[in-house]
Amino acid sequence: MAMSNEKVNRNKTIDRISYTANTIYLSLHVLYLVLFLIAKLYVMVYVTAGIVAVYALFYLLIKYKKYYIYALCCGNEFFAFIIFASLMIGFFTGFHLFLIAFCVVSFFVSYFSKSRKIKHSYIWVGLSLAIYLTIFLICEFVPPFYVIDKWLEVTLFSIHSAIAFMIVTVFLAVFVKYTFSLENKIMNESRTDELTQINNRYALYDYFAAIDKKDKVLALTDIDNFKSINDTYGHVFGDYVLRHLAEIATKVLPDDFVSRYGGEEFVIVLDDDKQNPPLKRLEALRKAIESESFEFENTKINLTITIGAAKYVDRIKLDRWIELADQKMYQGKKSGKNQTVI
Repeated sequence: MAMSNEKVNRNKTIDRISYTANTIYLSLHVLYLVLFLIAKLYVMVYVTAGIVAVYALFYLLIKYKKYYIYALCCGNEFFAFIIFASLMIGFFTGFHLFLIAFCVVSFFVSYFSKSRKIKHSYIWVGLSLAIYLTIFLICEFVPPFYVIDKWLEVTLFSIHSAIAFMIVTVFLAVFVKYTFSLENKIMNESRTDELTQINNRYALYDYFAAIDKKDKVLALTDIDNFKSINDTYGHVFGDYVLRHLAEIATKVLPDDFVSRYGGEEFVIVLDDDKQNPPLKRLEALRKAIESESFEFENTKINLTITIGAAKYVDRIKLDRWIELADQKMYQGKKSGKNQTVI
């Protein structure tokens, strides 16, 4: 399910960017068409009109999710048009600036493609550099087909500079945002217990490091006779018990930090609230577990938990704090189980 959601999110991102990019490319060529008509550069007009029609058809590729074919067609079209336009109206119109921007785009496309082969991006970068240098050298020694007015040269160079910067900025911003999103997802998953979907031991360590531990109480809970439950009813039933117990704990103690420490042990960190004492809240949890019927696949049992809790002692480490709570819990186990000891 997680992989499916990731794929859906990736496709939505690619879809949105592809439609936006194609609209920008189409609008840009329409702008070229208008400028070339004003300047009466009729060869450029005919070529650009054909490209406008092609970009209108590219929406079909995006609609049917042919992203790789779309990216390939766009890249080749721009390479061809950049070469053609530079030779026709000169190097300093700035068409070559797109070659630099597309180096960034190529790595973006590589990341979101199915194959994720970065070597394709290196090929595009190498090809862009070769075309860039080739255009520069040819334009240095061969005059352009059209000698254009200065206003058109300055206008085109300004447009291309702005768009090149925009392409680099937008694609990097989207990539960084997507990367941050993945990092947060990985961080959350690494701090979540896979079975119970509550905080795990690593989340507990982070919580311990981040909070002001003064006036805090740490409780360690253990399911009484859990081994016999596993031995009698099987580990699948035991997993169900752990999941359901976690649900009850988070429901009874919504404002407290609840985590699975390992096996059948849960660690809870509570505020030492005089109005609503930790003992009262932990007893509410113990009684809620005691009164609950755990039913799974036509098997129903009742179970109990023993809770040991300890107040924070200045400057002790988390392991020592848990050890103090464990000692209290052991007292509860020795004196009959199904009780809370602070």
